[in-house]
Amino acid sequence: QVQLVESGGGLVQPGGSLTLSCAASGSDFSRYTMAWYRQAPGKQRGLIATITGGGRTIYTDSVKGRFTISRDNAKNTIYLQMSSLKPEDTAVYYCNTLSGGERLQLTGKYDYWGQGTQVTVSS
Repeated sequence: QVQLVESGGGLVQPGGSLTLSCAASGSDFSRYTMAWYRQAPGKQRGLIATITGGGRTIYTDSVKGRFTISRDNAKNTIYLQMSSLKPEDTAVYYCNTLSGGERLQLTGKYDYWGQGTQVTVSS
């Protein structure tokens, strides 16, 4: 059973940078399109960036030009490089597949989510 472990969050000043990592233990996840999501206080979790197994990326407008998603399939890890951070980027960040079906295939649970990593942008 694969677990997704997010790390790299922390407190950063506006305009600063952070790089998040998500490691998938125990399985080759290279064939899955993976994504980063975030959930701000009082808001629903939302998709912000995706990357296919071959490296094609898509971003939501709110992070385009500031965030970069990448992956290292040999390490079963995806990354999110974040720059020019704003207070509105404050959230818990999660990685996961795009669909419940793929989540079930990868992790064994349709509704699996990792613990996430907290990013706080504040002066």
